[in-house]
Amino acid sequence: MSPFMKFFLFLYDSLQPSSWFLVQRHNLASSSVTDGVTRSGIVEEIVYIWKQTRIFFFIPILKFLVTLCLVMSFLLFIERVYMSIVVVFVKVLRRTPEKVHKWEAIKDDDLELANLNYPMVLIQIPMYNEKEVCQLSIGAACRLSWPLDRMIVQVLDDSTDPASKELVNAECEKWARKGINIMSEIRDNRIGYKAGALKAGMVHSYVKLCEFVAIFDADFQPDPDFLVRTIPFLIHNHEISLVQCRWKFVNANECLMTRMQEMSLNYHFLAEQESGSSIHAFFGFNGTAGVWRIAALNEAGGWKDRTTVEDMDLAVRACLHGWKFVYVHDVGVKNELPSTFKAYRFQQHRWSCGPANLWRKMTMEILQNKKVSAWKKFYLIYNFFFIRKIVVHIFTFVFYCLILPTTVLFPELQVPKWATVYFPSTITLLNALATPRSLHLLVFWILFENVMSMHRTKATFIGLLEAGRVNEWVVTEKLGDTLKSKLIAKATTKIFTRFGQRINWRELVVGLYIFFCGCYDLAYGASYFYVYLFLQACAFFVAGVGYIGTIVPTD
Repeated sequence: MSPFMKFFLFLYDSLQPSSWFLVQRHNLASSSVTDGVTRSGIVEEIVYIWKQTRIFFFIPILKFLVTLCLVMSFLLFIERVYMSIVVVFVKVLRRTPEKVHKWEAIKDDDLELANLNYPMVLIQIPMYNEKEVCQLSIGAACRLSWPLDRMIVQVLDDSTDPASKELVNAECEKWARKGINIMSEIRDNRIGYKAGALKAGMVHSYVKLCEFVAIFDADFQPDPDFLVRTIPFLIHNHEISLVQCRWKFVNANECLMTRMQEMSLNYHFLAEQESGSSIHAFFGFNGTAGVWRIAALNEAGGWKDRTTVEDMDLAVRACLHGWKFVYVHDVGVKNELPSTFKAYRFQQHRWSCGPANLWRKMTMEILQNKKVSAWKKFYLIYNFFFIRKIVVHIFTFVFYCLILPTTVLFPELQVPKWATVYFPSTITLLNALATPRSLHLLVFWILFENVMSMHRTKATFIGLLEAGRVNEWVVTEKLGDTLKSKLIAKATTKIFTRFGQRINWRELVVGLYIFFCGCYDLAYGASYFYVYLFLQACAFFVAGVGYIGTIVPTD
């Protein structure tokens, strides 16, 4: 007798009175059932029904899902290897953007005409209730090495918090007194969120004087030479509309969660952005740390708020108009990673839901476009959207958190070793190479990414189906330099938030299922697969009770 049947008989014996009641009610309702039905007969009937359901329902569905996951695994593997080969090719041949594209430093030999050689640049800093970091970003923008009469700093402040408003106004006044041409633009609403603020900022009369616009989120701090190193690409290459720079993280060492974010984002810039720039002259605009040609921005239709990824939306539309992009890996811009789990979840929801929703809205527009080649259309729809924004999230959660644990309960399911060992190991190592200093954190990174894949999968389906939270926009919380003082001040009095506020029931439910599968494999399995299952279950439990990231004390 199988272990499952022993367990079922145990449950049956423990529930005998309820089963007796059901039999009696059935006898009263149906004259065709004789009074001589025995317990063994009922059990045999239920066992037969279960076997038939297992054979003709569960196993075919699970086999189909396994096959589907194997296909997705192969597609992801090919995509990752392809991007890695491109990056290796670029690095070995030293095909830097300065060599591929024309780049010359702006000449200022003639002191009288020096400033005229510098184009007018608009610097936009959108923000919303970000008093912890607003002074840093405004100060960094005002310190850029660029003639003061050739740049305009525009602070787009949608803040509703009085303290944030006061800080922004005071900072703008301080730099205005130092001779910086700085404008503080305030809206009386938040329509369109960030896209709405950027769009409103472009309608002012002084913007017409500018040729380029640099965009920095409220926590970004560009180095003084940022414009000097990026603007020449746009001056000397009229087909280029966007120069995107790499992100550098000032708080990567704050906690384990920020270290793992650093690993993922470093790979994104090194592999996805670098390969897209080198082969297709296209990649997704990261929404900050970039410089746009205003003429290209306007030709593409300007900022739109139809999704929560207005930056990606603009980039795709500009690409469809024939504009090219360049990614400059050597220019880094300091910024802050979300260090609380709540903030990171909101950010990942927006980053996963938005692209899926944009893919739904733009697929036909891409197919019907007449200005780009069929090859670029294929790259946009398949590589950029389908594989990197849709498949990767769904596959990671369904395969590693649902299908693989379920295989221990259904021995009929056979998953080849290449899908469980070789492909995942290769993809993981390729990701780790982008951040060599974190190689020892690979196991934690794998477990953490699998946990986050649940939220990303949910957000992806919300975007595809345009469900309830499809347009939800929550500004990612930045703690800035106030974090340490806040923690120190309350460390001896109130370290943790209320336990109930940290509970994430979805993580706990998935963790319990994986833990159950691990126990079953430990008891009846013939391999050590339960080791992975227990580790993954623990990762879900840790996230479920909220003990991940920085825990900020509450009042």
